[in-house]
Amino acid sequence: MNAAYRRLIRKLTVENLWLYVLSLLKKGPLYGYEVVRRIEENFGFKPGRVTCYIVLYKLQSEGLITTKRISSSNPGPQRRYYVLTKKGERALERAKSFLKELSEKL
Repeated sequence: MNAAYRRLIRKLTVENLWLYVLSLLKKGPLYGYEVVRRIEENFGFKPGRVTCYIVLYKLQSEGLITTKRISSSNPGPQRRYYVLTKKGERALERAKSFLKELSEKL
């Protein structure tokens, strides 16, 4: 794999992690660790846990996601679940449209 291709992969995965996060949250609420695991399962790459939490924080500060605390049936603390907002849905759809148009031009 040449260097240019490796850079492309990094730019389209880790450096645009927000796309993958929003895509997963569109399917339903997830807690932080679950987001990392699902990215690896669904998209084939494993982002760093800290990186993922930084992205979650930024998405929340931009109003693209919100959180809610949900008690599980298991003993232990409540978990913070991340939920996609309407603004986040619009941002995801806009990004997908852009990528589709770009792909067709390439």
